[in-house]
Amino acid sequence: MMLIDFVGLGSMGLGMATSLVRAGHAVRGHDPDASRVEMFIAAGGIAASESTTPADALVSAVLNADQTRSVLSNTQSVAARLRKGGVIVSCATVSPDFAKEMEAAAANAGHLYLDAPISGGAIKAAAGQLSIMASGTAEAFDLAAPVLDAMAETVHRLGDGAGEGSAMKAVNQLLAGVHIAAMGEAMAFGASQGLTPEQVLNVVSVSAGTSWMFENRGAHVVEADYSPRSKVDIWLKDLGIVTEIAATSGLPVPVSTNALAQFRAASAAGLGNEDDAAIAKYFARAGGITLPGDV
Repeated sequence: MMLIDFVGLGSMGLGMATSLVRAGHAVRGHDPDASRVEMFIAAGGIAASESTTPADALVSAVLNADQTRSVLSNTQSVAARLRKGGVIVSCATVSPDFAKEMEAAAANAGHLYLDAPISGGAIKAAAGQLSIMASGTAEAFDLAAPVLDAMAETVHRLGDGAGEGSAMKAVNQLLAGVHIAAMGEAMAFGASQGLTPEQVLNVVSVSAGTSWMFENRGAHVVEADYSPRSKVDIWLKDLGIVTEIAATSGLPVPVSTNALAQFRAASAAGLGNEDDAAIAKYFARAGGITLPGDV
């Protein structure tokens, strides 16, 4: 059993943290939303204030680079409670250069660091069946193994230092963001031709044009359920990371750049805090079409 500090009990993080509890670990939960902490305690977690014992591992499942830095990089941070030689498992979507910076900062503080972005969604997070794209030293992988085993169905070992994990997550997010934007455009296009979202979802899901994101987010459109599991505004960050990395490398990414522009436009139209499937509403409105559940 390990003592683990877990930061970020959002839609993914809560399931990840409870998976660690289910595997027999003692897990202290940290989140600015007290209601999320209460949910975690009800699932067997420990309140952060209940123990000051140095942790063996820290899992950071926050939103972005700024929040990651806050968790890891000051004397009042959660990382300050990590024992010397403990391991940090950092799961946010960040740039490879930022991951390398955090690895160096962790080493300076006497900690191991695993660049370990995640994919799979809230349901797989709660089931301990995520895909983790990880890179780091062999020592970091060894110490983090019980943590990874509890949270993931598949752990991809991509390199012996931070950076490769975040690079692979950027590749994944390129495809995921483009597929969600394409789903929205397809739903709006189908509606313009007199097809219902349910018809489009049912047919495309068993045809060559389907994708995991089409099926998952298309179901949200059919159900007219835009409660945010992953917000439109997430893609401003994630596709922004993709385009910034590509620009640094001198690689044109016109499809990703256009998808990013569509998410930005949807956000500017007031959809930023809705589920990212609401990109379909943005496309439909542009054509004078009202999808189910839109007002």
